[in-house]
Amino acid sequence: MIDILKTLTSLSGPCGYEHSVSYFLRDYLADKVDEVRIDPIGNVIARKIGDKPGPTILLTAHMDEVGFMVRKIEENGLLRFEKLGGHDDRILLAQPVTVMGEKGHVSGLIGTMSAHYMKFDDASKVRKHQNLYIDIGAFSKEEVLDMGIEIGTPVTWGSEFVLFGPANHQRVRAKSLDDRAGCAVLVKVLEEINNVSFAGELIFLFAVQEEVGLRGAKTAAEHLDADAAIAIDTTAVSDTPEETMDQTLGLGLGTGIKVMDFSLIVHKTMKDLLIKLAKDNNIPYQLEVFPGIGTDGGAVNHANKGIPTGVLSIPSRYAHSPVEVVDLGDLEATKELLKTFILNMHKDQKFPF
Repeated sequence: MIDILKTLTSLSGPCGYEHSVSYFLRDYLADKVDEVRIDPIGNVIARKIGDKPGPTILLTAHMDEVGFMVRKIEENGLLRFEKLGGHDDRILLAQPVTVMGEKGHVSGLIGTMSAHYMKFDDASKVRKHQNLYIDIGAFSKEEVLDMGIEIGTPVTWGSEFVLFGPANHQRVRAKSLDDRAGCAVLVKVLEEINNVSFAGELIFLFAVQEEVGLRGAKTAAEHLDADAAIAIDTTAVSDTPEETMDQTLGLGLGTGIKVMDFSLIVHKTMKDLLIKLAKDNNIPYQLEVFPGIGTDGGAVNHANKGIPTGVLSIPSRYAHSPVEVVDLGDLEATKELLKTFILNMHKDQKFPF
């Protein structure tokens, strides 16, 4: 799990510019599935057919990460930027970024005034992203253009993958864990069932542009015929000391079985089946009711005539920041519950309302 997660988070793939992730997954999965392709919008769709009759299950996670886009180049070489996906302006200052120039990736940082100027400024002021800038070390607009950067060039966080915490329950700190962690879970499940008997057919959907409105999953799901679906995504925990946290979801306590979010009230049959499988197989889980988030599960559930959809949530701290954190134990629990779900399918499996 660690190796594939490190590889996936090292790729730069903000909303609309997921190309490196799409191409990597297409090539990585080619010898593990019966069919894999990239659709016109960039989704990676792979099919794995079991050796016994059974239902068709759609499994999805999104490939895009929150990022930015260059909207103006100042004469002195600084870059003004727009957001791709949801960001908190309070965490932008002094963060490293990677600018995805046409001639190669360029390191940069979101600038801030020196602490020595604080006494001349309003220390409580939070400057909106429109007033901030990215510094790539260029002296002029001409130098920026010569580096292969122009208006519309995408930008991602520039942080690195780090393992930390006690050896018996390590955690990962990295950018884009939302939702490369979900992609890693799908890849590992696929690898672990590669030579295992299972019923039915699996459709793996690695979706684009989730962070800007579930666009990839909406597009793909309208053309995919499935009996049921499970989405894998991260979710924000509430176990830190801030006064708004209510301690309802915690890091290291198991996979989240979603009950409701703003995009989806989870199909009761799917929720109950996931809970039963978790209990029967001693897989740690916690129930998630969180209206502050949405997933591709919402888009899939509405597709065609309606697809019964469940969601497994990977608990995460510091979402949409350059230092997102997940627990390896929660990743393992998510993978095990999804694999157990797949291996428990049979030819008479139904998902009634």
